[in-house]
Amino acid sequence: MSEPATGGATRAETPPPDPTSASTAELVGSLGEQIGTLVRDEVRLAQAEITQKAKRLGVGAGLFGGAGLVALLGLNGLITAAILGLANVLPGWLAAIIVAIVLFAVAGVLALIGKKDVQQATPPLPTETLASVQDDVAAVKEGIAR
Repeated sequence: MSEPATGGATRAETPPPDPTSASTAELVGSLGEQIGTLVRDEVRLAQAEITQKAKRLGVGAGLFGGAGLVALLGLNGLITAAILGLANVLPGWLAAIIVAIVLFAVAGVLALIGKKDVQQATPPLPTETLASVQDDVAAVKEGIAR
C-alpha cells in the first residue's frame, strides 16, 4: 500500500477534537468518522470471534467423530456377542433379527430426542460483540441526551 497524500497521517490516526473546546460543528463533523471507525472495529471483532468459535467447533467435532467411530466398533463387538449368545438358545437367524429389532427401536428413540434438541438449538452468535455493540449504542444515546 502507498502512503496517503496527507503526509503519512490517516483518518484513523487523526485524533478527535477535544469535546471541551471544540465547536458543535467540529463535534458533529467528527461523529460520522468515529461511528464509521466504531462500526468497522465491531465488525472485525465479530469476525474474529466467529472464526475462533468455528475453529473450536471444528476441532471438537473432529474429536467427537473419532470417539463415535471407536464407540461404533465397540458396539459392533457387543452386538456380535449378543447375537452369538442368543444363538445358543435360538436359531442364529432369529437371534440376529431380534437384536436388529432392538437396535432399530433404540435408533428411533435417539432420533426423536435428537430432533427435539436440534429444534431447541439457537444459532451461534458472537455474543461478546453483540454486548459490546449494545454498550456502544447506549453510550452514544447517553452522549446525545446530554
